[in-house]
Amino acid sequence: MSGPSRNNQYDDRVLYQGDPWVRLDTLPRLLAEGWRRTLADGGVVTVVRTPFQWAMGSPVIEIETGGYMGDVGLYVPQVQLAEALELLGFDPEESGDGAG
Repeated sequence: MSGPSRNNQYDDRVLYQGDPWVRLDTLPRLLAEGWRRTLADGGVVTVVRTPFQWAMGSPVIEIETGGYMGDVGLYVPQVQLAEALELLGFDPEESGDGAG
């Protein structure tokens, strides 16, 4: 299965709450929320970055009331990148972290 966008993949790293996080991809909010559920079921923590804020939880009420539904960045902790890729069916070796 092909993975997230391949140009400089996994180079978007940010400090969030004092830890390095890696952007898996930028994708429509509904798709990102689906990926988040898959990752959460596998024990991987996620955060979504909208143009307005970081969202740690899945704000169902925001979705139901027509909150921001455009493209968002989906981030995971750097230490869980290989695990996240594996859960999504992507090749963890492509993470470049040597983990996996």
